Amino acid sequence: MSAGHLLVVEDDEFVQSLLSAYLEKEGFKVWRAMNGREMLCLLSQERIDLILLDLTLPDEDGLTLARQVRARSMIPIIVLTARTERHDRLAALEIGADDYMVKPFDPQELCLRIRNLLNRAGTGDHGMAYATGRNRDKILFEGFTLDLAGHTLLDQKGKQIILSPAEFNLLSALAHAPGRVLSRSQLLDAVSRNDEPPSERLIDVLISRLRRKLAHPALIVTAPGLGYRFSARLA
Repeated sequence: MSAGHLLVVEDDEFVQSLLSAYLEKEGFKVWRAMNGREMLCLLSQERIDLILLDLTLPDEDGLTLARQVRARSMIPIIVLTARTERHDRLAALEIGADDYMVKPFDPQELCLRIRNLLNRAGTGDHGMAYATGRNRDKILFEGFTLDLAGHTLLDQKGKQIILSPAEFNLLSALAHAPGRVLSRSQLLDAVSRNDEPPSERLIDVLISRLRRKLAHPALIVTAPGLGYRFSARLA
């Protein structure tokens, strides 16, 4: 049985091949991406338990990608980079990366860090879901079920509430950070697409739509001048 599904995001093909071969030998299922576009595509199509992310990629800075991923999910991220500057490390951790390793690194140490993160996330050797309320597949709140794998929202009676992709991603970003104020720029990372120019006004429109569809406006609280906060309790 696989020890976990990993996504290696690395544009150096030689480094990517060596690292992937080592991780596969250790029992992991490994997916590979050479750039941000391939990374986001794989994340939308495959089960990924943890991301190993280089910061210097041909189409997008790794810090931007980490911020986009963290806006949509709590999937563990380990940054693997040649950048040694303190501000890069602090920026990655502030965005939400779970760990930061500078190349060259000890592959055995990397494996230990990966296993520790997977165990804390609740995946471990058995692919188990995250713990109560905010698992890999579902977020339960106030009788609603946000099915992350199925990309659906069910109401208290089990009836599906139709959401657009942007509405679903926005609700998912809010539900992943209950009680915390998220700025409009942070929420834009969850809903914007590379082929569409972002607009902070879009967030206000989507919030209005979500409140109407949830028929429970108090679940999403406006923090004047700051952004929005998800006030619901997770089950």
